[in-house]
Amino acid sequence: MLVGIDMQLEEGSNVENLQAQRCRARIDHLDSADVENITEWNNTKLKRILVDYMLRMSYFETASKLSESSNISDLVDIDIFREAKKVIDALKRREVASALAWCADNKTRLKKSKSKLEFQLRLQEFIELVRADSYKQAILYARKHLTPWGATHMNELQHVLATLAFKSTTECPKYKALFEPQQWDVLVHQFKQEFCKLYGMTMEPLLNIYLQAGLTALKTPYSFEEGCTKEDPLSQESFRKLALPLPYSKQEHSKLVCYISKELMDTENPPQVLPNGYVYSTKALKEMADKNKGEIKCPRTGFVCNHTDLVKAYIS
Repeated sequence: MLVGIDMQLEEGSNVENLQAQRCRARIDHLDSADVENITEWNNTKLKRILVDYMLRMSYFETASKLSESSNISDLVDIDIFREAKKVIDALKRREVASALAWCADNKTRLKKSKSKLEFQLRLQEFIELVRADSYKQAILYARKHLTPWGATHMNELQHVLATLAFKSTTECPKYKALFEPQQWDVLVHQFKQEFCKLYGMTMEPLLNIYLQAGLTALKTPYSFEEGCTKEDPLSQESFRKLALPLPYSKQEHSKLVCYISKELMDTENPPQVLPNGYVYSTKALKEMADKNKGEIKCPRTGFVCNHTDLVKAYIS
């Protein structure tokens, strides 16, 4: 008995020491940011963001290699995400034991945040017993595991207990929904929410958040049109998907970019208008004219004219 207690105390002490070490490493990392090493500090931050994304996508081996080679193991949460992955995989296999064990390990913190995860897991386990026509076992399970939740979740409890009468073959939409496979997807999503809340993480990967911050400054209505240039990040479908819920950037001053050279058209490189109405930069058109003995060919329409036919445009 005493040996078991000693082992538990030692294990708890090791975990606390490890957490303290990681906290110290992260505080030291934040304190180390200054003008002299800002480039190196930003590179470390970028690697942390990439590791965070890999862990959320379950690329644990790659994440481990990057963190070890960059010496940032104490700045990332590989072990925590591995633990979460085991629970998620179990829920996808329609097993609740791992999730219930996780709830038991974090019972105090989950109670403080008024989490309903354990209750939802218990309800799902009850539903599975009803699905298997194990009604007697389901009643015994409800008495043992669901009764304590009656004081705070009576309405939901009554709703689920009614499945004993309606059974899994019911066509009543209100109770049929409880037996749908999608209920397991709901549990996976709910676990992810509770997991992120417990560890102070965002539901969205940090990489997505930083990309969205940049895309907000670039998003314009033109970015979603067919004529959007390939140089615009929003010409890519993956970036468009990230930018879709974001507001358009507030562009008080327009910028003209040459279709040919992709350079900015300004007072140093003013725009010139072809007889067909298309506009390109002076520098690009001059280079084209020098190569073709004064001849200009519009790259978008194929229209041909002489360099002397160009008209200078003025930016207001």
